[in-house]
Amino acid sequence: MSEIRGKIYGVAGPTVIAKGMDGVKMNTVCLVGNSGLLAEVIRIREGLATLQVYEDTGGLTVGQEVVSHAKPLTVLLGPGLLSNIYDGTQRPLYKIKEAGGDFIGKGLKVSPMDTAKPWPFIPLKKQGDAVTEGDVLGTIQETECISHKVMVPPGVSGTVKTIASAEVSGRAPVCTFEDGSFVNLYQDWPVRKPRPFIAKLPPSMPFITGQRMFDTLLPVVLGGTAIVPGGFGTGKTVVEQTIAKYGRADIVIYIGCGERGNEMTEILTDFPALKDPVTGLPLSHRTVIIVNTSNMPVAAREASLFTGVTIAEYYRDMGYNVALLADSISRWAEALREISSRLEEMPGEEGFPPHLATHLGSFYERSGKVRCLGPEDRYGSITVISAVSPPGGDFSEPVTQASLRFAGALWALDPDLAYRRHFPAVNWQASFSLYYNELKDWFTKEVSPEMQGLRQRLLKLLQRENELKEIIQIIGVEALQESDRLMLEAAIIARDTFLKQSVFNEADAFNSYEKQFWMMKVIFAFADNAEAALKRGVYIEKIIDTPLRADVMAMQDIPSIGFAQKAEALIEAIEREFGAAE
Repeated sequence: MSEIRGKIYGVAGPTVIAKGMDGVKMNTVCLVGNSGLLAEVIRIREGLATLQVYEDTGGLTVGQEVVSHAKPLTVLLGPGLLSNIYDGTQRPLYKIKEAGGDFIGKGLKVSPMDTAKPWPFIPLKKQGDAVTEGDVLGTIQETECISHKVMVPPGVSGTVKTIASAEVSGRAPVCTFEDGSFVNLYQDWPVRKPRPFIAKLPPSMPFITGQRMFDTLLPVVLGGTAIVPGGFGTGKTVVEQTIAKYGRADIVIYIGCGERGNEMTEILTDFPALKDPVTGLPLSHRTVIIVNTSNMPVAAREASLFTGVTIAEYYRDMGYNVALLADSISRWAEALREISSRLEEMPGEEGFPPHLATHLGSFYERSGKVRCLGPEDRYGSITVISAVSPPGGDFSEPVTQASLRFAGALWALDPDLAYRRHFPAVNWQASFSLYYNELKDWFTKEVSPEMQGLRQRLLKLLQRENELKEIIQIIGVEALQESDRLMLEAAIIARDTFLKQSVFNEADAFNSYEKQFWMMKVIFAFADNAEAALKRGVYIEKIIDTPLRADVMAMQDIPSIGFAQKAEALIEAIEREFGAAE
């Protein structure tokens, strides 16, 4: 389709109304004004097209030209994505700085990747092979830890005529077919169109974060969704950064959506220096960061989620497990609200557009574990963990409630826990996981048949602690029965050793499931032996003051490797101590 040219009819903040755009289609990209600002068509009515502009609209005037090439908003996919930092429309921020200085210039066009860079290519197909969509033509070592699979794009098939055998770049085809068509190293994909797959699979295994609170009590499956709502200062960003570093994902996509500039500065300076605890290589070698701070254009903020999830789908299609971390969904929704108000749409609750939940669903539903395109059995997943910033910590507000429609796990952050320096500050009573039933078989087979029983017992212990606290407020702790005092002590140990975790302690920052299981074993060995000693007449003060209590409380400082043996030795010491007590 030939280009369509119109004129600016009106400007209102990030929205521009253009006339003379007959034939323009929804969700296609336009270049606006003398500087060629990037924009997208979001409404067509009575001969006028409304555009959301992804750059600062200051300086636009009525009558300036608007050009459409009838293409949707796309991202460029190919080797070189990893270790990069983009804005919401995939402009590389470091390259923009080199081209235009510290501030993003209007209409500045920079390629997301260096398409002229040669990459060493290892072909997996040969002349005469019949290939179809999703087939892997060859591999490129994109970073030291990630092998980039060059795949036949969706909707393409043919018989290989020629295929590269050494270095490849964006200037020459990787593969040509007998019918004259070809496959390039780089491809464009519309951000609002999900990439296809063969089938979405039911949840079967957990997404391992290394955090005891999440892995044992509130697990999320590989390919699942979790939301992390919390007020200011409760540790949402710390949770997301911790999972980015220690979560067992092959690829991490971090979207800083509308956050403060100083927070994003910390991420941009810290991430390149972080070491992957598994490979020892820089964490950035398997990370893509998308940044749209609160002072950047709101339209680009709205697009940033879809830019991030499209890149995530691309690596998912290679068979990788991708963690997509969005911080925060509330800031994204605020951008949606601002755009909606410019369009003079009927507002819903708290001014958010009525289609808020639908728009959120189009993002969350792109998570999941899938069988990828291609003849081989290749499986990949996208696990979405998004922070929510409800005003005043009110979880009844629209964004949190809309997110709950799609989330399989809720990790509710509590300001009281945060103020007590209890991190992660997750309120285990207000949180839930809908995935645990699907994971029971995995826990039984991969961890221990006792895992489910220990988890249930821990939850009952924490519930009993809350009941006892209410009684204490009435009658005081001294009036409790000794058995209840002992249970309260066991709950304190469980809370301060198992639920509390330090990301600054190398031994405690990541816990394997084996360590989590044995920590619970030790806690309940202490509780059971103490209860038995109490029944034999041992004074409760002697039980509480045993030196072994300090050893139990210090379990976090023992690394995961070799923890089982040390835990067994500690259990034996507990049994000897209380068995000999009189």
